[in-house]
Amino acid sequence: MRKHLIHGLTSGIVFGIITVFLLLIGFLSTIADLLLVAINIKSLESAGLSAQTLNLLLFLGLLGVFTGIRALRGAEPLSWVQAILSSTLAGLVHGLIAGSAGFILGTLTDNGVKLTTYLSAMLPQTVNLYILNRAPLDGATSLLLLFTLTGLVGGLIAKGLGSRKVGERAGAFWQTTVTSVTELPAIKRVQSSPITRYVIYGILLLIVFLLPQRLGQYWNYTVGTVGIYVLLGLGLNIVVGLAGLLDLGYVAFFAIGAYTVALMTAPEPHALGINFWVALLSGLVLAALAGILLGVPVLRMRGDYLAIVTLGFGEIIRVLSRSDLLTPFTGGPRGVRDIAGPTIFGKPFNSDIDFVYLITLAVILIIFITNRLQNSRVGRAWVAMREDETVAQAMGIDTMKAKLLAFSIGAAFAGVGGVLFASRNQFTGPEDHNLMVSINVLALVIVGGMGSIPGVIAGAFVLKGLPEVLRQLENFRILAFGALLVVMMIWRPEGLIPSARRQLEMHGEEPPPEEVIQQVTKPASAEVES
Repeated sequence: MRKHLIHGLTSGIVFGIITVFLLLIGFLSTIADLLLVAINIKSLESAGLSAQTLNLLLFLGLLGVFTGIRALRGAEPLSWVQAILSSTLAGLVHGLIAGSAGFILGTLTDNGVKLTTYLSAMLPQTVNLYILNRAPLDGATSLLLLFTLTGLVGGLIAKGLGSRKVGERAGAFWQTTVTSVTELPAIKRVQSSPITRYVIYGILLLIVFLLPQRLGQYWNYTVGTVGIYVLLGLGLNIVVGLAGLLDLGYVAFFAIGAYTVALMTAPEPHALGINFWVALLSGLVLAALAGILLGVPVLRMRGDYLAIVTLGFGEIIRVLSRSDLLTPFTGGPRGVRDIAGPTIFGKPFNSDIDFVYLITLAVILIIFITNRLQNSRVGRAWVAMREDETVAQAMGIDTMKAKLLAFSIGAAFAGVGGVLFASRNQFTGPEDHNLMVSINVLALVIVGGMGSIPGVIAGAFVLKGLPEVLRQLENFRILAFGALLVVMMIWRPEGLIPSARRQLEMHGEEPPPEEVIQQVTKPASAEVES
């Protein structure tokens, strides 16, 4: 019985903290607004609750149900009485934590304390929405009852359906269905036909071509930003995901590409007037050379030491870009304006749609290069070095050469991203190249799946595209990143779309040591008996 209560207590604490965290970053009010668009409840507004409040109650109720379901996970088998007690305790603890937070924040708001001074998302209307537009004590009591009841409902559902068995049955049914469909002769012929791949590629290219025409200026700008971060993620994926080198100064190469196109094409401070395509090639080459120059002295280091050194390099580039001493050369804190864009056959690229096409073309080209490198001898050398550098060196791999190649190629990709970023915005400055860029790119590689090209694309859309939909998370991006990384490391450490090798490493089943010992000693013992 004690074990079941501990499971309930743990579940309540975890979901209580999650609820308070979602409140503090403004997610609860955002999800209520989003549900207001999808589910507009008008019939219940006569009860004194607005549609927004009802949608928030719906979301909080689902959290409470998950609390009760989670309380029974890992504690089976258990009786109905144990299930009721465990889930009710989970809901009660969840309600106490969430209700206490609502009571404290509501009381402070009623007393005139400006919570936005400390938490920018804690507007008075957000706090009042959370406590259901009631007095702080009444709102806290309502939340306590809500989570207690929904926790009990979740426990009853989990006990009645057998959550673990249902999950196993659903997984087995899905696997059987997928296998039976893929084994059909028609499906096999379609999969084995070389035409299928080209048809899929053609459909994707058609979507890429038509989609920007349907999107507005804002969404085209957002898609372009996601594409630039895909470029950066693909470059860092070579350094971190394939070669296993932790680089926290990746933004330096991004800044080199941006400032190269700025200084070569902008009318100030040098008025060189060089063609964009020459500047693009120059930014790529200079970023690659910077990667080599950085790599020669520091790549003998490993792990945390390498991360600290590269972090210092990124900060040096940022400080130099805003230095007053270099203002005549780099523009200083003011940055560089009026950066020229590309021109093809006399047509200038002066709209977000044009840049979406250009960025998409760059992404496709770099995906092709990355895929060829990953499946080549160089890529296998990187993977071997990532797994064990000492063993790779013993097998004849020139690890220093492989590291320099990874650093230079990753830096070149970042340089291309910087050139496109500065040209599209027609401006670049020190604030565009801070540490958060490196953190963002590293986070999208980890969340998407290290060593996986589709994972990098998925990570870029999740970490750069989703915050544009949920604008209220902007001020708490670091907290959101931290929470997402914690969740990913616990529930899906290999990433959203991991590579086959990474997934095998994380989920490959190995026999227990006892079975290995028995398999090794069995022939010898049999010979002794004979």
